[in-house]
Amino acid sequence: MKRLIVVMIAMSSLFGVSKTNAQVAVGVSVDVAPPAIPVYAQPPCPVEGYLWTPGYWYWGAAGYYWVPGVWVRPAHVGWLWTPGYWGWEGGHYWWHGGYWGDHVGFYGGVNYGFGYGGTGFCGGRWDGGAFRYNTAVWHTGAGFHNTYVDRTVIHENMNRTSYNGGNGGLNARPSAEEQSYARENHSSVTHEQQTHESSAAGNMHQRASFNGGHPSTTARSTVGGQRYNSNGNAMHAAAPRANGGMQRGGMQNRGGGAQRQAQPGRAMQHGGSRGSGGGMHAGGNGRR
Repeated sequence: MKRLIVVMIAMSSLFGVSKTNAQVAVGVSVDVAPPAIPVYAQPPCPVEGYLWTPGYWYWGAAGYYWVPGVWVRPAHVGWLWTPGYWGWEGGHYWWHGGYWGDHVGFYGGVNYGFGYGGTGFCGGRWDGGAFRYNTAVWHTGAGFHNTYVDRTVIHENMNRTSYNGGNGGLNARPSAEEQSYARENHSSVTHEQQTHESSAAGNMHQRASFNGGHPSTTARSTVGGQRYNSNGNAMHAAAPRANGGMQRGGMQNRGGGAQRQAQPGRAMQHGGSRGSGGGMHAGGNGRR
């Protein structure tokens, strides 16, 4: 039987991390593992300065549903996104919410792709008040000037497991550096991200119980913007929506799932090589 438990505990209970500004957004626990991260393409960045937040499985009244990857405005200039993740502890899967901060911290070793290969981040870096995109990893639109190419961060990592810990999950633990990032000043999801998640919650085509782990919309250009399927094709007809939305528990308990990238139309690669923002990076460019 599936069971939903809404509580508030700290990430420190799992890994000994200080509660001060830590990734404490563990507000939802369930008894069934989330599906694997789907393979999908990344749409081009529509606006310079927007950052990619990878898709992820979240839990609602009808079970797991896929929150599409999306380009968003960062919470602050100079901040990067640390995706959320599911972790197994005490017989349950707990959600650890994502956050914005100066560095990319621990996100469970989950290979979300598109620069989030399980450790760190390699999609780009801040240069003063402008973000520079690594187009070996991220798909930018036409006319972008703040770009560079670093293919050294691209490494094969095809593991699509979507949770950390026992019972078949990923065996990853935060480094001392990642623990320090979790204690830095940071903020939870923006209002845009909350709106994006709520929209996915009300769409039955995003529910794992309906799509078998293959959501109809895997990515969006922006919050409320163009929808894309797993092949990277724009979807022009709105998917039917179910009545009512999902509910979520706790605070700061939203986060990221993620996808890999490769050249558009090719299978994506995930990585693990150190890069800007601290930690390791995943590669590819277009498909996860």
